[in-house]
Amino acid sequence: MIAAPLHRYRMAAFVALALLVPGSTRADAPALLLVGLDGKTFFEPDGGRNGPNGQDAVGIVDVSDEARPRLVQTLPLDNSVYGPPTNLRITPDGKLGLVASSVLMRQEGAAWYAQADDRLHVIDLSASPARLVETVTVGRQPSGLAIAKAGDLALVANREGRSVTVLTIRGTEVRPVATVDVGDEAAAVAFAPDGRRAFVAKNKAGRIGILAIAGTQVRYERDRDMPVGPGVYGLDVTPDGSLALTGNTGPEPSDGHADTVSVIRADGPRPRVIDHLGIGDTPEALAIAPDGRHAAVSVVRGASAPRSSPAYTPTGAVALLTISADGVRLASTAEAGAVTQGIAFSPSGGHVYVGNYVDRTLGVYRVAGDSLVDTGTRLALPGQPASLAGR
Repeated sequence: MIAAPLHRYRMAAFVALALLVPGSTRADAPALLLVGLDGKTFFEPDGGRNGPNGQDAVGIVDVSDEARPRLVQTLPLDNSVYGPPTNLRITPDGKLGLVASSVLMRQEGAAWYAQADDRLHVIDLSASPARLVETVTVGRQPSGLAIAKAGDLALVANREGRSVTVLTIRGTEVRPVATVDVGDEAAAVAFAPDGRRAFVAKNKAGRIGILAIAGTQVRYERDRDMPVGPGVYGLDVTPDGSLALTGNTGPEPSDGHADTVSVIRADGPRPRVIDHLGIGDTPEALAIAPDGRHAAVSVVRGASAPRSSPAYTPTGAVALLTISADGVRLASTAEAGAVTQGIAFSPSGGHVYVGNYVDRTLGVYRVAGDSLVDTGTRLALPGQPASLAGR
């Protein structure tokens, strides 16, 4: 994707929104969202435009009142809308936040072009206010990020590096211990709940790879890739480990054609794809509810296309899927803002948050049975939001 027309690539990693509960585990500790704000990449009427570095930030939003989120802090840290909107996570104890910086901009004449970065920011969320602890080097163009349920191991999918970086977590110390070659551009990664297996989205190949994990030893199982769909970015696993879902944005994002969510039987000795659901144009990111009954998908539609494109639409959408013994089904769809990116459930699972990149807002939706209801609440943000991911 480096130095190429912006609209041709799935600008996923659209900077960051990640669920967390920081610091203390007291009952009155606030529930928060970590929000990545991109200040150097823009979707405009004539198409995408890049600008200089130095305007990115990570915001912290209090969602203790799940229906009325509130911005409480911002940290000036590089991150990017390039890559999938899964480039940050928080540890299960809520004490650390990890934020990957996928690209920085390089100026050539009057134009700015993206070049791969290789940094991962470590944020102490138990401090008041939250603070940057350190920045560590990972692979080239780090994008998708996952943390094991035990909180002691993290994986980072590196797009240009075609690899997954393995990191140990001990207190506030995060250290890379291995790099696993997966053969293709790696866009996102997700752990199975037991921590012995992980899945990696190989976006250009349209396949999901399997990683076998034993302690800090991670091995790519080369003969077991599963076909899903082109442009795969969104990736999550149900709390019981039975299913994995992927969002497949298609060969060209915002092209007006319907794309899919794939359903993977994730447990058992050999995971396999069991279904594909039509979901609309460009399902950018997805998240599974804490109770595993629903999944939510941010659907860009044609909102990232130039206005002259026949595929252009002014807004995106949020889709709610039901997950049951009968399968995964599309249950409800609600209108959203322009260029929807990251998506996350509230701690109770009763609300869904979506980042509206162009609008610079966080949209709030209520889950009512199997329906998604727009509450009308839009939290204004001091930058362009991208990804959300649950604690």
